Amino acid sequence: MNISKEQIDDLNAVVRIEITKNDYETRVDDILKDYRKKANIPGFRKGRVPMGMIKKQYGQGVMVEEINKIIQENLNNFLAEEKIEILGNPLPKEKEDFSWDAEDFIFEFELGLTPEFEVKLPEENQINSYDIVVGENVVGDQIKSMRRHYGQLRPIEVVEDDSVIAGTFQNEEKELEKETSLNWDQLNEGAQKQFTGAKVGDVLSFNVQDIFENNQNIVAYLGVKPEEKESADFELNFTIKEINEQLYANLDQELFEKLYPAGEVNSEKELEERIEADAKKELQSYSEQNLINAIIDNVLENTEIELPKDFLTRWIKATAKEPLTDEQAIEEFDKNEKAMRYQLIEGKLLRDNNIEVAYDDVKEETKKLISLQMAQYGQPTPEDAEMDQIVAKVLGNQEEGQRIFNKVKERKLLDFFKNNVTFNQKEVSFEDFVKEAYDKK
Repeated sequence: MNISKEQIDDLNAVVRIEITKNDYETRVDDILKDYRKKANIPGFRKGRVPMGMIKKQYGQGVMVEEINKIIQENLNNFLAEEKIEILGNPLPKEKEDFSWDAEDFIFEFELGLTPEFEVKLPEENQINSYDIVVGENVVGDQIKSMRRHYGQLRPIEVVEDDSVIAGTFQNEEKELEKETSLNWDQLNEGAQKQFTGAKVGDVLSFNVQDIFENNQNIVAYLGVKPEEKESADFELNFTIKEINEQLYANLDQELFEKLYPAGEVNSEKELEERIEADAKKELQSYSEQNLINAIIDNVLENTEIELPKDFLTRWIKATAKEPLTDEQAIEEFDKNEKAMRYQLIEGKLLRDNNIEVAYDDVKEETKKLISLQMAQYGQPTPEDAEMDQIVAKVLGNQEEGQRIFNKVKERKLLDFFKNNVTFNQKEVSFEDFVKEAYDKK
């Protein structure tokens, strides 16, 4: 057997595999002999079927299967030994005059080669890194929300400040009918004035833009599409079905232990400190996610990578679960090109900078996630033996394991960027962060 590579250009090559009868004959004969021993054909004793009959019935099928095994084994070994990095998988070239009736064969496989490139990191101060400050009202609003959640409702006759109002939004033209419960502080000032003094059975009319303090609630409560929340313009009615006074839970040890594991918070001051610390941690996660997204966009925009588009388009078409036209395959390539390019960039950064994601890293991350989840339900962190069992179960789910692996990998890459890129540090409120990082997009 002979195997060789022909370089077409920087991004494409062809591997040629020449297979002779000597390469597969012994393997095929051994399998056919085994078939003969087991063959149960009427008119012949077991093991006494003429070899000619066995070859006629099974010979070509066995030969095809063994040749394919030889091709796969040797092609993979050749790529590894020659250190040929490819995109997708080798594509067999079709030959019009090919026949399995021959004894010697020549197979050719097209390769899409991984391009050579240099990763272009962001320039100094080109990207903003946000330090999001915990707003003055965050702690107070969070405590109020916690007290409301663990508080009680008491029926009252008319709507007043801080009422909880249950009812139904309706708009016949839009076939809108949604039952809901509204908290007082979700309503804007105009809606609060309109609700004040209303009773059960009253029907109030609003424009969709004149109800909520935060327009995001138009999406959550009325089913308006996110991209239409600012432009939505229609009238609707709200029929009041129930009015309750919100009674707030006391700020005492009983509430603290409903919120956090026993002993972690023992006073109102400690509660405020804990909420502020948790808020800082959450805001930091927003900031870091925005930072890694901005870095990825910048690197993708400034790193020149030429892909073997024709080859990858054919590969996409050949490996699709459902048949694709040439045009559909091109669309799929265009849709996935950005992800392909970033995958190459990510792989190069990991290799060139010896960044590894070990199993122990993934395991530790899983333990942290489990502990956080337990804490949310007021449960203690499991003991080591139990924790190991839970971790094994979580990572046994391939999709979940991959998600955690990717999370660890992203954090390690972010650490690399922080050590190798100078960012423009900005201290902002959460509102300004949202405007700068997202609204401008």
